[in-house]
Amino acid sequence: MCKVVEVRRAVLAENDTLAAALRAELTARGTLLVNLLSSPGSGKTALLERLLGCCAEGGMHVAALTADLATENDARRLARAGVPVQQVLTGGLCHLECEQLRARLDGWLPDGTEVLFVENVGNLVCPAAYDLGERLRIALMSVTEGEDKPLKYPAAFGLAHLVVLTKTDLLTAVGFDSAAFERHVAAVNPGVEVVHTSARTGDGLQTLLERVRAVCHGATPHRPVLAARHLSEFGHDHGSAAAPHEHAASPHGVDTDPAHAPEGDDAAHPPEHRRRCAPAETR
Repeated sequence: MCKVVEVRRAVLAENDTLAAALRAELTARGTLLVNLLSSPGSGKTALLERLLGCCAEGGMHVAALTADLATENDARRLARAGVPVQQVLTGGLCHLECEQLRARLDGWLPDGTEVLFVENVGNLVCPAAYDLGERLRIALMSVTEGEDKPLKYPAAFGLAHLVVLTKTDLLTAVGFDSAAFERHVAAVNPGVEVVHTSARTGDGLQTLLERVRAVCHGATPHRPVLAARHLSEFGHDHGSAAAPHEHAASPHGVDTDPAHAPEGDDAAHPPEHRRRCAPAETR
């Protein structure tokens, strides 16, 4: 058990070091990295395609990197927006790591890029634990997924700077309870804004673009309280030093300790992914 915990800390601590360096580099270049997290089927790719188009039409210099276990389908879709796009295949990993991202950016990210959108692997468990050097983390969910999803995946939604509800054009058809959803979001991330969107109708796209643009121009994003809560619960507010990734907030104000990630998707992960990504208590 101790050995597993040590390995987990080492992997995440190394990732955080790389992420901090990448964040500083991108900030110096004037580039905002936006990390998009969601389950498969949330409509993240369709929404991002529309958003990239809006950015291009508005004269913003943006780029996109999409991560998947296999195929370059999403990269081909996003390229239709007419912006630079890269695909990362994770080799079976259920999340994107900063080292993989950093390697793909070298020699590719165009000078003058204002925003780099990173479409993470479709998964709400493991990606929540990995800092990619983002200054804006967005958790997305569609109206077809159930109002209680934020409660089932508190790390993904609780550590987000912004929450986006997608496919709202289907809201009435599926009987989605928006008020209940927002209560559940507030329960895990008090004060975070929820933006309602539809890639089909375009609703909410301008609002979402305005939020991204604001952070790009220096606005401070919402700070999730989850990081501070963990620090208090585990005694680190009394001066004790937290080990790397043990309830400590990452450099951009988000606690990314996987010990607080829910286990709902664990059964879908191959054993080698569970060993790397899941809490030590489940191993």
